[in-house]
Amino acid sequence: MNHHVIQFVRRGELVTLRNVPPTRTLLEVLREDLQCTGTKEGCNEGDCGACTVVLGEASGGQIKYSAVNSCIRMAHSVNGLALWTVEDIAPEDGTLHPAQQALVQCHGSQCGFCTPGFAMSLFGLYQNQQGKTEALSRAQATEVLSGNLCRCTGYRPILEAALQMQSLPPVQVNEAELLQKLELIKQASIGLEPDSSYILPTTLAALLSARAQHPQAQIVAGCTDVGLWVNKLHMNFAQVLDVSRVQELRQIEDHPHELRIGAAATLTQAFAALVADRPHLHTFAARFAGLPVRNSGTLGGNVANGSPIGDTMPLLIALGSRVVLMSERGQRDMPLEDFYTGYRKNVLLSDEVLAWIKVPKATPGEFSRVFKISKRFEDDISAVCLALQVHVVAGQVVSASIGAGGVAATPMRAVQTEAALTGKPWTQATITQAMATLRQEFTPLSDLRASANYRVQVLGNLLQRFWLESQGVKNINLEDFELSDLDALEGQNT
Repeated sequence: MNHHVIQFVRRGELVTLRNVPPTRTLLEVLREDLQCTGTKEGCNEGDCGACTVVLGEASGGQIKYSAVNSCIRMAHSVNGLALWTVEDIAPEDGTLHPAQQALVQCHGSQCGFCTPGFAMSLFGLYQNQQGKTEALSRAQATEVLSGNLCRCTGYRPILEAALQMQSLPPVQVNEAELLQKLELIKQASIGLEPDSSYILPTTLAALLSARAQHPQAQIVAGCTDVGLWVNKLHMNFAQVLDVSRVQELRQIEDHPHELRIGAAATLTQAFAALVADRPHLHTFAARFAGLPVRNSGTLGGNVANGSPIGDTMPLLIALGSRVVLMSERGQRDMPLEDFYTGYRKNVLLSDEVLAWIKVPKATPGEFSRVFKISKRFEDDISAVCLALQVHVVAGQVVSASIGAGGVAATPMRAVQTEAALTGKPWTQATITQAMATLRQEFTPLSDLRASANYRVQVLGNLLQRFWLESQGVKNINLEDFELSDLDALEGQNT
């Protein structure tokens, strides 16, 4: 079997690797093959951020920078990209990069194990801030660093480093030279024999052809879940079909009445489009894993994976989204909730791929919210996720749509509760009756994240919260509080 050559740019030089197995991770290649041990292995499942590296991709004549977890990223996925590790960002004169120097000056390192990952997330932030006139805020820095955990709880100085690094003497990436080298890799690959073990098509036609020819191949995009299967379950795949470079499926089309999100669009890109249409989704989007996971993972991958605790599906179901499945034979279009047939099972045929997610845009009279309940506020898996949308006209509920996660073997639509709301007056009495219906509609399991009784109770409570927020009630969730408000409350209780 042909293991295709992997080529990428690192430290301004072309790196060529041969005979790399399809499920070998980028972290394994860095630490074991290239002896780049500055990149650390922490959790090995994309949670802690110690393994963070930055990838660069040519986009519109510029370099697009993305901090990602190397532990759950397949090595072949960086073919044709630029790569930076913590060992690569300091200038050749021996001085430190501003991200590193700021960590030193702000005493942002304690035990030091997490520091390389923080430095790389800061490097990605530094590069993406270039050319922007507005100053970085602490809230923005917090979101960028949400995928990096410090077990010594040293977050304050690290956040101070994020704010300080922009004021240090600048260090520039020679993007013109880098773009030339990436183009050389691209041109050199033209006409080469396609890889038979790690298939990386760049067009939709090539993807559909590859899927028809290799129905047994494991489909991946950002590998944020398949990477766990490889690392934790020791799964191995003889063939991998990577959809992340298919140009058509990386697009997000803004139509008058819907967003058409390509299945290969990253979660970062997809959430940006959803938040632009419905700004109140910002907090939820920022709580979906950490930024390195969102930079790698795709909306299509999250939907196709179909985990009952995947957060995007309840939201998409509540918004009335549809999915488009494609093969060389044609395409199928269906409501998202009809896509699932059982635990991590769906209606995809062996030659089909999930191609598009179509999300209706916000309309007048709509009130929608999505609630994520987890043990940690950031970078954690939900115990319950509940998304709700109602249209209220003249005090009456014209329509209701509810998606729920963590309550059954698949993401579910709460059809009984929707019926209990539709056509009723938008009042507390209606909500109280609907709460009882919602608590009876599902029979969730108890697991390490929550008991069944807790989940049932929370479902009803979230519907009550939805009602209160629709009435403009404030200070019933963390998003409404500023740090100064919390300090004042603490002072009142002492």
